Amino acid sequence: MSEFLAEVIAIGDEMTSGARLDTNTQWLCQRLSELGVTVRFTSMVGDDLDANIDVFRHAANRVDFVVATGGLGPTADDLTRQSLAAVVGKPLVLHLPSLEHIESLFASRAREMPPRNRVQAMFPEGAMDIFNPRGTAPGIDLTVARTTGRNCRVFALPGVPAEMKEMFSDSVAPRISQAMGGERQLIRNAIVKCFGVGESEMESKLGEMIARKSYPRVGITVSAATISLRITATGFSESDCTRDIEKVRQEIHVKAGEFVFGEGEDFELQNAVAKILDDRNERIASVEVGHAAPIANWFANVPQSHVFVGGRVLKEVTHTDEVLREFRSEFGADWLVVVNSYPSLLQQSAEAVDVKVSVIGPELIDSVSKIYRLGGHPSIVHLRIGKAALALVRSQLLKLISPPKTRHETTSS
Repeated sequence: MSEFLAEVIAIGDEMTSGARLDTNTQWLCQRLSELGVTVRFTSMVGDDLDANIDVFRHAANRVDFVVATGGLGPTADDLTRQSLAAVVGKPLVLHLPSLEHIESLFASRAREMPPRNRVQAMFPEGAMDIFNPRGTAPGIDLTVARTTGRNCRVFALPGVPAEMKEMFSDSVAPRISQAMGGERQLIRNAIVKCFGVGESEMESKLGEMIARKSYPRVGITVSAATISLRITATGFSESDCTRDIEKVRQEIHVKAGEFVFGEGEDFELQNAVAKILDDRNERIASVEVGHAAPIANWFANVPQSHVFVGGRVLKEVTHTDEVLREFRSEFGADWLVVVNSYPSLLQQSAEAVDVKVSVIGPELIDSVSKIYRLGGHPSIVHLRIGKAALALVRSQLLKLISPPKTRHETTSS
């Protein structure tokens, strides 16, 4: 199977200085992957001619497709066209259809075109244009010859996201697909979500599955203690990709099943708990003590938000089991999750803290309390605590062997 590689380049001082967030690269990486192209590199370069030439030259020598955004305006710091001309050793020549389109845009707005805008219709000799229906910056489609392997196709697009996206979808994507011909392959992904295990321990559990040469590829990313296992499969049909992904998904469940709580980019622990509660026609409430209340916020935003009947945020309180059961009855909930201490982030260090989590269920046998020792950067410690509490709720729900209720019944103690 022949693999097509790509590099995405973001151009502009506003990017390298951090003044503007580069969202174009993320969007382009997603679209290229959907076309069956593997994005092997991404680059960011400021408004410097020599630096631009260097970036384009390196990219053209190592990938099949380069998609660049930015540097196609009319001002002196817009250097993409000059950089590409230098890479192929060709002069810039006027592309008359592009000039006529730019002039028509100014005329339609009852404005006279400044002479400087003429430069936007200058392309490296031999390049093709990429039509821009919304703006004055046409794109450039340039083939860079290589001594070995396939030639590289460079697509230079404006940095304005709305213009870039339309031009890529209407013009660049079809040209890439055509260039790939019969060798075009699909790239498909699936994400398995896990909680309750560290990254290194998960890596040990999966073993050879995460080796770089394994297929399908399994990558590990961690965000606030949630592990995402991204399965990537390539094939010439959807069925090929689906078959390969399903095989690896089953292996993950065998090796890490106790920690797997769901699948999908946006699926989180609150979604897993809410789904179980909805299936059982049961409801939950929360009591969170201290300096945060993430559980209430999470439950309020799940699709099955009706399973959450309310939350209470308390500064400081000591709860007896009897008081907790009274809280559950007040809310009319089947379940109550209690976090006894979210530390102040103003005083929090990386040192671990002891946090007690209680889950009060419909019956005494369903209830459990557990002390977690959790730490980490202050920006994520509250999230870790909240997720640990939800994981305990999920664990209690999964232990139940009684059938779901046929109607909602308020449980009182």
